[in-house]
Amino acid sequence: MEMRRKDLTITDPAHIDEIIQDCDCCRLAFADGTHPYIVPLSFGYEREENEQVFYFHGAAVGRKVTLIRTLGYAGFELDTNRKVNPNEKACDFSVRYQSIIGEGELTELTDAKEKAEALQVIMKHYSDRNDWEFPETMLSKTTVFRMVVKEMSAKEHR
Repeated sequence: MEMRRKDLTITDPAHIDEIIQDCDCCRLAFADGTHPYIVPLSFGYEREENEQVFYFHGAAVGRKVTLIRTLGYAGFELDTNRKVNPNEKACDFSVRYQSIIGEGELTELTDAKEKAEALQVIMKHYSDRNDWEFPETMLSKTTVFRMVVKEMSAKEHR
């Protein structure tokens, strides 16, 4: 992805992963005909060999699920460490932040074992534990999606 402010670009994979781990929300963006649709989600993230993968979960019905199943592709955005840098002049105000944007292919996980593994990644992101149990009744009612990142850029303004 082309970035205008190349001086803010982050290319170190470890630093990018660190920023993602600091985020608590990932926003997915869809092109729904002539109307955009964006939804904030809880997520899990991991690198699998050379792939960057996000996991999301939710109910089995709704606009988000319909768009994921129909399009199989979405944009995403994460940001963290936002802080306004005030100044005496309005035009000299700035905002510190770290952000990640990108896009990727989405697939629905239907195998109970795969769903449980993905939910472990999500829970580890928020709890630092990966020993959760997921009853079969809950797994059967929960929709889980896997996004393989196709493009990603990261930037940091201090």
